[in-house]
Amino acid sequence: MSNYKEVKAEILAIGDELLYGQIIDTNSHWISQELDKIGVRVVRRTTVGDNRESILSAFESAEKRADIILMTGGLGPTNDDLTKPLLAEYFNCGIELVPEALEAVRTFFERRGRELTPLNRLQAHLPTKCTYIPNELGTAPGMWFYENGKVWMSMPGVPHEMKKLMTDHVIPRIKEIFPLPHIYHKVVKTVGIGESWLADLIKDWEANLPAHIKLAYLPSLGQVRLRLTAFGNTIEELEDDVEKEIEKLLPLIDKYIYGYNQETLEEAIGRLLKLKNQKVAFAESCSGGYIAHLVTTVPGSSDYFQGAIIPYHNEFKNKILGVENFVLKEYGAVSEETVIQMSENVRKIFNADFGLASSGVAGPSGGTEEKPVGTVWIACAMENRTLTKKLQLTQDRMLNIQLTAVAVLNLLRLCIEDKTE
Repeated sequence: MSNYKEVKAEILAIGDELLYGQIIDTNSHWISQELDKIGVRVVRRTTVGDNRESILSAFESAEKRADIILMTGGLGPTNDDLTKPLLAEYFNCGIELVPEALEAVRTFFERRGRELTPLNRLQAHLPTKCTYIPNELGTAPGMWFYENGKVWMSMPGVPHEMKKLMTDHVIPRIKEIFPLPHIYHKVVKTVGIGESWLADLIKDWEANLPAHIKLAYLPSLGQVRLRLTAFGNTIEELEDDVEKEIEKLLPLIDKYIYGYNQETLEEAIGRLLKLKNQKVAFAESCSGGYIAHLVTTVPGSSDYFQGAIIPYHNEFKNKILGVENFVLKEYGAVSEETVIQMSENVRKIFNADFGLASSGVAGPSGGTEEKPVGTVWIACAMENRTLTKKLQLTQDRMLNIQLTAVAVLNLLRLCIEDKTE
């Protein structure tokens, strides 16, 4: 694994409109993905306004960190477009007319029946230390610098122009200059355990990872993704190395792993139900149909999703779902007793293998001292038993709905796989 040197890149997105939030910087995201494909590691993405000191400072900082500095934006012909003159200043060189660039700009306007103005002619004036890179889709040329063993490339901020320059010119040149490693990612997706508890369970495994494999914790709502990133000479070697490490990981946290890479929890549920030819139905109160919505976003969900009932008011928990009035009055809608009857009855109504229920105080109002906002009961009914769980969530309504959905789907997963305690 030693025939390569890690190549680092920094992306500079230049323009006040990005800082003001008037335009979303999709360019940096796309560039990062493309660099990752060829084994270049992006170490920082920086957004800089149209300010001389800020841009020059960003240049200086990026040069210290990265082997490749890729810039987008600030290449127009007006006074507020500073990238070109500041690159000339940074590299201590002049700006001169490039005849080839002028002809390209002239042709661009002639094909559109427009006159080349003196302002547009300025697009063909470039720093003398740069290599002119033609922009076939616009008027602002790309500017390639190779100084002190570092690559600099300035591109227009218009996404389709930038992508063409990256694909046709930047990526091929980077491959020629740098001996690049392969980068391989695999994501292990877990649910039902917090980041710190998960880290504690796998700390010894993590400490013994080979030097060319890095681990990152990526937490989200009720879930934690473990991203393994391997650097090396061939993808085949890296895949094999990562799989060996995952084999060591499985015995430690198998109960919490539901899938890999892009698979969602609802997709994993569908895969398991199809595999076992089993059906599911839901009775949702506080989650308001959100769980059924997630399940039915998966293509082919009609193979295992029987249906759902959303009896938001107690009257319909009784009349439609068959929850006894005695239970509702004695224990309340948000109770273990209620979700037991909800889950068991919805399972029978839809002739399903699993009946899932949710009932809680989503908030922001409606809580009591006994049952504060965020109190949720969930249940999963099967043929011979019913499992329940009490959740103590947040003060945020939408967050509570989303966390409830994750908890219900995870309870269903554990029941399908018979991993319940």
